[in-house]
Amino acid sequence: VQLVESGGGLVQPGGSLRLSCAASGFTLSYSAMSWARQAPGKGLEWVSGIYSDGSTSYADSMKGRFTISRDNAKNTVYLQMNSLKPEDTAVYYCAIGLPPPSRVAAPPGYWGQGTQVTVSS
Repeated sequence: VQLVESGGGLVQPGGSLRLSCAASGFTLSYSAMSWARQAPGKGLEWVSGIYSDGSTSYADSMKGRFTISRDNAKNTVYLQMNSLKPEDTAVYYCAIGLPPPSRVAAPPGYWGQGTQVTVSS
């Protein structure tokens, strides 16, 4: 089981990014998946999740700005982030489960290595 995130980078406030999480070793469509983030000096924060039936859930501060989706053919889950703010700066992780197990207790591969998103002018 492996998750690999990509798509992070530097973006100006108000801009957009789309993060990808490519899964291998399991069939993503059968699993609930989550995105979480960790800002500098802060704890891990759950961002969004998608269930195996395609229904989605978001943290309140992300509603209307972030959209989670899934491409079963590519075994990939995405996070479209719009209207980005400096406070969205963080390392973004994808994980198996909704909610996912803690990073400390999770089985190997349940969390990706993360991708850095920096929102700054």
